[in-house]
Amino acid sequence: MAEPSTAELNVLGEPLQPCGTEPMTGFYRDGCCSTGDEDLGRHTICAVVTTEFLEHQRSTGNDLSTPMPAYRFPGLVPGDRWCVTALNWLRAHDDGYACPVVLASTHARTLDVVSLEVLKQYAVDVPDDPGSL
Repeated sequence: MAEPSTAELNVLGEPLQPCGTEPMTGFYRDGCCSTGDEDLGRHTICAVVTTEFLEHQRSTGNDLSTPMPAYRFPGLVPGDRWCVTALNWLRAHDDGYACPVVLASTHARTLDVVSLEVLKQYAVDVPDDPGSL
């Protein structure tokens, strides 16, 4: 995985850690929930997707399960780590379907949308092999 950039901080004020490479995530498809001016959706939350979260996203018009090769998007399955948009995650939280979040890999810009207190309710450290959960 790529080394975290010193310019990119997580919600804990520490260097942003990689979110996942299988599948390769991130707005920039670099494994990190980095963001920039091009990332209008703010894909900054490192989520560990669940069946309920994926179903909720599909119900709101955000299908994260169907592969879209043109966008280098493999389609997600429960247990995948993926950089999701802060607004979509917050909507899932408000509707009761939020999934776990890896705080060390969640970009500090998330705090413009979701409070740290809310994120901490869903905090999880994820092993390299989430299948062991």
